[in-house]
Amino acid sequence: MLLINNEVVEKVLTMRECIEAQERAFAGLLTGAAIGRPRIDMYVPCDRDDGYYRWGTVDGTSDGILAVRLKSDILVWPRNEGAGGSEQKYCIEPGTYCGLVFLFSTGNGKPLALLNDGHLQHMRVGGAAGIGTRLLSRENSRELGIIGSGGMARTFLEAILAVRGIKRVRVFSRSRDNRERFARECAERFGVEIAPVDTPREAVRGADIVATCTDSMTPVLEADWLEPGMHVVVLTPREIDPSIVQRFDVAVQQGREELPMPETDRFRKGISGSPGAYVAGTAEEQQRLPKPKKARLPTQDWPVYTDVISGKAPGRTRDDQITFYYTVGNWGVQFSSVGGVVYRKAKEQGLGHELPLEWFIQDIRN
Repeated sequence: MLLINNEVVEKVLTMRECIEAQERAFAGLLTGAAIGRPRIDMYVPCDRDDGYYRWGTVDGTSDGILAVRLKSDILVWPRNEGAGGSEQKYCIEPGTYCGLVFLFSTGNGKPLALLNDGHLQHMRVGGAAGIGTRLLSRENSRELGIIGSGGMARTFLEAILAVRGIKRVRVFSRSRDNRERFARECAERFGVEIAPVDTPREAVRGADIVATCTDSMTPVLEADWLEPGMHVVVLTPREIDPSIVQRFDVAVQQGREELPMPETDRFRKGISGSPGAYVAGTAEEQQRLPKPKKARLPTQDWPVYTDVISGKAPGRTRDDQITFYYTVGNWGVQFSSVGGVVYRKAKEQGLGHELPLEWFIQDIRN
């Protein structure tokens, strides 16, 4: 049983490997070689009176490995004057987080590894942006506009650079210091021209590819900013107004993530980005939660990634089409495929910490 921390994940995993592993696993969904269970969460009142505890799990299997991803978060939703508010999370105290990925062999059931999910999470989400960009953007795309300058924006940038020959990038975020730091550090790391700009409109204008990577609870991209030929990818549906969908000529969702279960007093959909969640607490305590929102995007009629690669649905067919890739779906298979790459490379290179297998195996039938 191997314990793999974020430093090891960062050392062994490249973005190209991350993207290619997911693409292979997604193709396996067509044949039954891969499968995943949608994410499901649980909300419980926490110690503070302006937040809630959220427990989340998702699992999937591919290439002989099953992954279970677990998250333990305290959530708060501060309202920033004029900015529409955001979602903040932590474990124990602000600045620390708890996310784990367990890997098991589907060949004999053996526990294989326990991973911190921080770097892997950023890479698999960024990798999804790269998958959608390769699937739908114009091959001659050279200009990238990014809204957001945090960790996810960095991996979105890395993934898009891995699949398209981007020459120029413009980045906007509310913090001037953050966007200038992003531009400076990423230009040095990736060897690409990056200009920080003062408005989101400037970031989008003239771009071939537009990426939003923020924690905003309100839209940051407007419909009338879109131009013919653009490809759009977002981190969360909260970042775009539903009306923008009318501008998309082609919209593809990564996979289906909503469980076909009816809502009840205790099972709810649309709370703070949770596709489905069981909710504890009194009516008064539940007032801390943001109001549940119906699905912001009409994805039920959209094709998914496997529809496009199998020829069941078309992707981009003209250079002037505006395309959109929705990175929601197939989360469990993402963790099994990318986690599998990390585990195998760490084993090959002698990295990570070996834990006694007997800590995880017992002789009492459960």
